[in-house]
Amino acid sequence: MAFGRQLPRITGLDGERTAAFLDVLANTECPALTARRARRAERTGAPQDPIVWAEARGANVRDVDGNVFVDMTAGFGVAALGHGHPAVRGAVLKQTERLMHAMGDVHPADVKIALLAKLAQRVPIRDARFVLGAHGADALEAALQSALLFTGRPGVIAFEGGYHGLSLGALSVCGYKLGFRAPFDAKLDAHVRFVPYPRSEHEFASTQRAMDDALRHGDVGAVLIEPMLGRGGVFEPTDGALEWIGERAKGAGALVIADEIWTGLGRTGSWWAGEALKADILCLGKALGGGMPISACAARREVMEAWGAPVGEALRTATFLGHPLACAAALAQLETLENADAPRLAREHGKILRDALEAKVGSDRVRGRGMALAVEIGSAQRTLSIVRALLERGFITLPAGADASALQLSPPLDLDEALSHAFVDALAECMVALP
Repeated sequence: MAFGRQLPRITGLDGERTAAFLDVLANTECPALTARRARRAERTGAPQDPIVWAEARGANVRDVDGNVFVDMTAGFGVAALGHGHPAVRGAVLKQTERLMHAMGDVHPADVKIALLAKLAQRVPIRDARFVLGAHGADALEAALQSALLFTGRPGVIAFEGGYHGLSLGALSVCGYKLGFRAPFDAKLDAHVRFVPYPRSEHEFASTQRAMDDALRHGDVGAVLIEPMLGRGGVFEPTDGALEWIGERAKGAGALVIADEIWTGLGRTGSWWAGEALKADILCLGKALGGGMPISACAARREVMEAWGAPVGEALRTATFLGHPLACAAALAQLETLENADAPRLAREHGKILRDALEAKVGSDRVRGRGMALAVEIGSAQRTLSIVRALLERGFITLPAGADASALQLSPPLDLDEALSHAFVDALAECMVALP
């Protein structure tokens, strides 16, 4: 089987080349970033050194020591149709031959303009206008700025468990974990109010009360929500919640911002997980670039017109705004997702994976939809131990939830059935071995 669709092949995770690279990493990178042995060993009782990626295609990753893994995260959801998709690689290589850099907001590249036209056809906002960025937090901050300019209201309602990025502006609306916010609290926006995420009917009642209370202040200009919690645990809102949130926000004069950075472009089995919101502003990223760093904030034309015309200099720009290589990748990625019918792939392959999971670990442990799934494990210590045990068996996974009590699964939308079953078998073995 060609690399990209191979089963795992592991000779050991403590190879000499990995160790050498990690020694360099320890001496050069901020210690708060890549998790290494001393950071987590005491929580799980197992070494927690990372692997060092050298190559990736399709669902496979090869590390610097030649081990082959199956990536059940698609690189945080980026590789929606697998790592290094030929169409995306080809578009990037072709773009390098003629234009690698332009002057984004001054003299833009033709491929940037082509991408904007393509995005306007795909997003669920009529007559949309866009602000491009390099990552999801860029899109979120552009969305918050747009809402403030349009409404004149600084208040924001965000949701507990919501993860929107960790740059300073995005961190203000991040309800995922207090530990991320606490060190920077003095710099965060005091106009943000957090309300419960409506994961159940009971929580929805709390959501309604809390939103109504926040809206009474009259200063709320935006309501920001993930239509399905991703890093926050892969939870869907209860029936009717998104419709109520959208209608209630708009009835109070606030704009609705949908964070579709993880859920968008087909992952949940539809192009957009939050269609019921009828969002005024939508943020997308991750899968958009197919591996290149790019994001977009889309909004109704009249919302974007609140930025006004540039007078001398644009209010929001960057040196690499609309970078030609990233735009070429995104344009190819969108066309490939459409040609492949990404939502259909997510539904069909997600059903294979979910059915196998429910049969082996129990239907009560599995949640989500499409290729956005989670398996409830029960505790952070056990989840982290299982993540490591799976890595040793050749499967890359991530914990989910602020308490790390679940395993998040967001593999390529077209994951081979054989790889799905091999993963589920490995997970079942780990869950028995680590009760």
